[in-house]
This record gives sequence, C-alpha cells and structure tokens, in this order.
Amino acid sequence: MVSVRRRRGDPEAEVSEEIVEKGDIYFAYRPRIEEDKAEDLADIQRFYMVMKPERQARLRVAVLGRKRLPGARDHERIWGFIEAIKSGPAVENEFREHHYATRTRGERTLPPVRPAGEGVYALIKRGRNLHLSYELELPRRPGEVQEELNIERQAAYILSIKNPEAGSPPGAGLSEREEAHYPKPVERQFRGRRFASEDPHLLDYEGAEFILIGARVDPERAYGVDIETEHETARNADIFRQLKMSPREHPIGPLIKGEWQ
Repeated sequence: MVSVRRRRGDPEAEVSEEIVEKGDIYFAYRPRIEEDKAEDLADIQRFYMVMKPERQARLRVAVLGRKRLPGARDHERIWGFIEAIKSGPAVENEFREHHYATRTRGERTLPPVRPAGEGVYALIKRGRNLHLSYELELPRRPGEVQEELNIERQAAYILSIKNPEAGSPPGAGLSEREEAHYPKPVERQFRGRRFASEDPHLLDYEGAEFILIGARVDPERAYGVDIETEHETARNADIFRQLKMSPREHPIGPLIKGEWQ
C-alpha cells in the first residue's frame, strides 16, 4: 500500500511544492543473451524502472540508457524512455525467458528479468520542475547489485519529458517511428519547448522519452514529505503480486539479498 504525505509546518518545505502522483516503483535488469547470470554492469542487457501509479491498472515500464540510475549525489543525467504501458501479467510475459531462432547462430536464449528493488515513489511538482522521489522497501539492506545500479535506499531526481517534435542529435534517442505520438491536445502541453514537466501523464505513452537528473539523497527532508514504506519480505513482496513475477521464473537473490544472479 502506498503512503506518501506532506509534512505540516516543515521549514524545509516550499509553498510551491505539490505531490501530483504516488505509487509503487520497481527496479529490475535482464542479463545479456545467453548469459546464465549477471556479475556486474557489463553483463546487463537492459535496466528497467517500473512505475505503478496509485489507482491505475497499468504499469509504466521504462528503460534507462546507461543500464543504471543516475548518481544522485553528483547530479548525473541519464536518458530513458517508456518501453511499454501494460498490465502486470503482460509485463511479466515480456520479462520471462524467451527463445528465438537465428540463421547464423541457431536458437538463442534471452534470460528472464531479475527484480533488483521495490519501493514507494512520489512525483512532486517543485516550482517549474517535476521531481521523482522514492524509498526502497526491498532489499532491506542494499547490496552489491544496488551499489552497481545506483539504487540508493532513497533518492530523488529531476524528471523532464522530451517533446518528440523537438528532434534529437544524430544517433541519439529513439527513431521517429519509435518515439511517442501524442494526441494534439496532449502535444500542446509542450508549448513548443524541448521538455515539459507539468503533467506526469505525458509518461503514459509508449515511446515517451525523458531525462533523469540526480538531485537529492534525502528527499523526505528536502521536500517535506513522508514516504512511508512497509515491511516487505520474499513472501509478500508487491513485485510478485502486481507484476505477477514468480520466484521460480525470476531469480530473487538481487531483490532480497542484493546478490548478483
């Protein structure tokens, strides 16, 4: 259950701050093709950030470009995009092990996705910026996996959503075919700017591109909000309930112990 609330009378809180969305957040990775396990960042094919907004049935599956979160302490920037907007069972189907045939190498195996973090998030409008803030519930003690993937116990990032009409440098970003195609009324929210941050529903379109910029490692104090986590275990973790991920299909060592699998 998601519980995020503003603190009253907090001297750190700005009058212009507003919680515009809250929900559950998950981090996961897929090892490279034909790899039985990952042992470091080089063995990862894709890193996922999955957001489940409160009172919404579908999940946002985001892919981060450098296969990790940006460093919150050094204000690093990382590009990402929304790969899918799907129900939990549909996401799990994509996250399973897959086999496919190639002409040159025969049958190839794409390993199943491994969960690497579970927590609660809030999208906070602060001035002109939209901030993504989260706090982990699992693992209880982040390990080597979380350290490699920059998954802090809690952190916050400035989130800016790219205008697909603005274009990208050669070789960067998604192709015109892959990028989001917003309805005209939604597209007007960009008002000709390269990026927008007013409406998180701009993320509810496959192909939506965004930039995450590391901002804080103490979001509760910085934004005057309480992000209340629950005591999760391997038995009752939300990631298995909402994403329908079975521990038999998806190794849980990274999620529970912070160990590579």
